[in-house]
Amino acid sequence: MTANPQNGDQDRPLSGGMMNTVIRRGDRVLRTAPPQAPALQAFLAALAGSGFEGAPRPLALHGDGTEELTFVEGDVAVPPFPDWSARDRVVTASARLLRRYHDAAARTPFDPDANWPTHLSDPEGGTLLCHNDPCLENLVFRGGEAVALIDFDLAAPGRPVWDLAALAFYLGPTLPPEALADTEFAGADVLRRLRLLADGYGMTPEDRLLLPEAIDQYDEASQAFVKGMVERGEPLFVQEVERVGGRAEWERRRERRSAWMRQQRPAFLTVLTG
Repeated sequence: MTANPQNGDQDRPLSGGMMNTVIRRGDRVLRTAPPQAPALQAFLAALAGSGFEGAPRPLALHGDGTEELTFVEGDVAVPPFPDWSARDRVVTASARLLRRYHDAAARTPFDPDANWPTHLSDPEGGTLLCHNDPCLENLVFRGGEAVALIDFDLAAPGRPVWDLAALAFYLGPTLPPEALADTEFAGADVLRRLRLLADGYGMTPEDRLLLPEAIDQYDEASQAFVKGMVERGEPLFVQEVERVGGRAEWERRRERRSAWMRQQRPAFLTVLTG
């Protein structure tokens, strides 16, 4: 969602969300609450209490199915993405933010028995509450530095490497060149950006070995998520599939993408560990 202030306390919609109605009212955000909102709000409150300022703080949970959180000031890239969002420094800054979040989340308790969503969650599970969707639309920047993660609706228990795979998927981005040709990432050096991500985060040698497979798994989870949203008739997802030429063409692109990912795994591993 965009995060540029205007019009004082006047209610105004925030763009960028694909699944929720989000409104800014002064210094707070009103949005549709996810089913796991009580557990998620408890986690975010404890996260803020630990000193981590890179996430919204919960303010209220209402009986009508809405919630209120603090508004995070800054710049959020939304489609059509601005040129700055494709720069290499954004990869490094985002990886550093993710590391700060993981360090804080590791010290923050959460309810493991809550109804956490599984759409984009780590299939191997884990003891950390991963964000699971660190795309450009969910990263807040100020002065070129990534300062906050927003929209924790898809957060679920997992491993830190899973969130890193998600970040690589979105900001590498780990897509075949033809998929990037008409985007702001055209010509991106994916291998260099993967190395920037790993170094910016400070990945361990063990996690660097795991990352290529995790990227593969995240790609599969992402495609299954989109397919499910299309089958449910979610308008924005349906429009995206129609934009590329319909369901059959989307499926062909998905298969080519998966094949490219498998071919690239040795190169990913080399650049991450070399």
